[in-house]
Amino acid sequence: MKLAALVLLAAAGWAVEPLELWYRQPALDWEEALPLGNGRMGAMVFGRTAQERIQFNEHTVWTGRPHDYAHPGAYRHLGRIRELLFQGKQAEAEKLALQEFMSVPIRQRVYQAFGDIRLEFPGIRENQVSDYRRSLDLDSAVAAVRFAHGGVTYRREVFASWPAQVIVVRLTADKPGSLSFLAGLKSAHDESSVSAASKDELSMSGAVADSAIRFEARLKVNASGGRQEARGDRIAVTGANSATLILTGATNFKSYLDVTGDPQQRNDAVLRGVRGKSYDGLRAAHVADHQRLFRRVALDLGRTPAATLPTDERIRAFAGGDDPQLVALLYQFGRYLLIGSSRPGGQPANLQGVWNDSNRPAWDSKYTVNINTEMNYWPAE
Repeated sequence: MKLAALVLLAAAGWAVEPLELWYRQPALDWEEALPLGNGRMGAMVFGRTAQERIQFNEHTVWTGRPHDYAHPGAYRHLGRIRELLFQGKQAEAEKLALQEFMSVPIRQRVYQAFGDIRLEFPGIRENQVSDYRRSLDLDSAVAAVRFAHGGVTYRREVFASWPAQVIVVRLTADKPGSLSFLAGLKSAHDESSVSAASKDELSMSGAVADSAIRFEARLKVNASGGRQEARGDRIAVTGANSATLILTGATNFKSYLDVTGDPQQRNDAVLRGVRGKSYDGLRAAHVADHQRLFRRVALDLGRTPAATLPTDERIRAFAGGDDPQLVALLYQFGRYLLIGSSRPGGQPANLQGVWNDSNRPAWDSKYTVNINTEMNYWPAE
């Protein structure tokens, strides 16, 4: 396709072709899960059948507290450090700088995991599942799972909405009364607790170790048909036709100098904003908002039969095959991740965007502004 045609397509807001990652099996590891993000919260969808895990993050869950990094009295040693460098005494200069000049503490703080949505489906046996498909549509920013079990086809859709500031999970079955599950929240932090505020709402609150950060997550469960009740720290749904789960999370972080926010009040405000809104309405607003950004650019490098294969099979075969569309998909995936992890008013994308399942992540999942932060934003140029 000629460049002029690509420019016209992008200007018109058209996607060149379906842009989808898809697989024939659930994710075994976190790195295989499907990422969703609204710039403030991120989620990783595993797509498991009997025990689903949706791991989530919020952009201000960090270790540390407001403080001044300046090293007291550092200025008194600057002249001597310069002299040593001019004399070629690099090692001595470094030693003195580390002792008397560098920031306190010398390392940045650590980006943290938040927690998981855990869904258990007691009636589903993993070894009896068929027709399984797990996918992520980059153009709509919706992750989907579909499988058959016991003559029923189950479907899930998950997305992270910027307009609504929530993560939404939709569960359906093609036969009435076939949907039964337990919904719970699991924290990534020891100093936390989960409770059922009512038969349709869970709260998970706590604090980050070695940090001034306090947090709360809220999960609303709205089932259609069947029965719904609180069971300890979980919500049980039995014999429903469908269900919509809405997750929000917040911390007390207001700025690098101020951690006096109220996460409960913030979650209350978000949930008030989505009260009474249908799943279809939330989804439509989310897709329109995402496509306003995502459809600014189209890229067509050609398509071969390899593009019909599952994404993991395409990656394994790429070196010895002919799959130019996988390159375009990777390019668009990079743009998708930046849109999902960086929005106006939020924190910049850190080393892992907004996605992290560890409280001791590689390179602390922090900001390294000598190159990595710039690389995160290359797709925005």
